[in-house]
Amino acid sequence: MTSGGYDPNQYPQGGQPGGYGQDPYGQQQQPGYGQQPGYGQQQPYGQPQPGYNQDPYGQQQQPAYPQGQYGQPAYGNDPYGQQGYGGVQPADLGIRIGARLIDNLIVSIPLTIVIYLVFTGSTAQIVSGAVTSLAIYGYFIGMEVTQGTSLGKKMLGLRVVAPGGAPNLTPEQSAKRNLFQIVGLIPCIGGLISLGLAIYIMITISQDPNKQGWHDKFAGGTQVVKG
Repeated sequence: MTSGGYDPNQYPQGGQPGGYGQDPYGQQQQPGYGQQPGYGQQQPYGQPQPGYNQDPYGQQQQPAYPQGQYGQPAYGNDPYGQQGYGGVQPADLGIRIGARLIDNLIVSIPLTIVIYLVFTGSTAQIVSGAVTSLAIYGYFIGMEVTQGTSLGKKMLGLRVVAPGGAPNLTPEQSAKRNLFQIVGLIPCIGGLISLGLAIYIMITISQDPNKQGWHDKFAGGTQVVKG
């Protein structure tokens, strides 16, 4: 014992009570909420500090809707229930009629001129109807299979997608879709039948929510869309 009641052996670390990071009563001080451990001390095992985007009570915050990279909504998901980025918009009846007229003119006018230069009278009419029907039929099949559209549709910003959204139709799908075009091969009444089928297709397009006509469903579910 020394004078004044101070015993250096009682406090071996620097001789003063309450050393750095120590409790004067022999208990280890734990860092409070939001504080870092003292110099040289380790965080108690199994007790991680609340990190970024974590709840202080140990619960992980969940996003209100599916998240993609960098916190943006995942591709194709709309938090407001609207159409996703990958959706398509069906083309209206009016613009489809305009595209079909353009295509028919592109094919039929040059052929008609050539046919009437070669044939005359009733022969020219019969040959013109048959050849034009075959040419238009082949034209649409070739364009839809190779380009996914036709010249008239391309001018008006339209394209034809196959069932399931594939960009180009198969030859079989396109042949079924445009089958109504070749009824013009029937002598005398072929033109009237073709007109009747065209009117029926327009009615089915206008009544269908996806703007798919009878010929689209006959081909397995093709669709004319914008873009």
